[in-house]
Amino acid sequence: MLVACYQDRLFNTCWRICGNLEDARDITQDAFLKAYERLDSFKAESSFYTWLYRIAVNLALSFRRGSSRRRHVSLDAVSEGTQAAALTNRADWEAQPDPAARASSVETMRQLARALHELDDDFRAVVVLRDVEGFDYHEISEILEVPRGTVKSRLHRAREQLRLALEAAKPPTRQSEPR
Repeated sequence: MLVACYQDRLFNTCWRICGNLEDARDITQDAFLKAYERLDSFKAESSFYTWLYRIAVNLALSFRRGSSRRRHVSLDAVSEGTQAAALTNRADWEAQPDPAARASSVETMRQLARALHELDDDFRAVVVLRDVEGFDYHEISEILEVPRGTVKSRLHRAREQLRLALEAAKPPTRQSEPR
C-alpha cells in the first residue's frame, strides 16, 4: 500500500536528481527496500513520507556523487517519467495552437533539463524538492537534514544559476532594421 501511494513521486524525485530513468527506478526500489529493512528505526519524529524521502534523496545524491557509476542525462527523455508528467506535457503541448510555440516550449524544457543537470548536487536536490515536488521549506529541511535557512539560501542560489543558464542558452534576438 505504501509503495503504491508514494512510488510515482519518489521515482520522479530520484529521476530529477540522478538524471537517468533506469537508475532512478533502481534507486526508488532501493529506497523502499531500505525503508522496509529499517522500519524499526522509524521513530515518528517526522512523517513517514518525509522519512522515506530522506532515504530516497540520500540514495540519489550518493549515486550522483559516485563517479564510477555516473551517466549523462538523456535530454531526449525530458517528457518521460511518471504518467502524471506525461499527461501534463501532453496537455501543455495541445494547449499551444502555434507550432512555433510548441517547438519553443520543448526547447525550453530541454534547456531547463540541461541546466538542472549541471547544478551542484545540493542545489539540484533543493530545486527538485521545492519546485518540482512542492515540498515546503520545513519538509525539505527535514529530508536533507539541514537548517531551513540553508534550504532557502540554496534555493535562491540554484534559481539564480538556472536563470543565468537559461538566459545564456537563449538565441540572440534580432533587432529590426529601420526602414
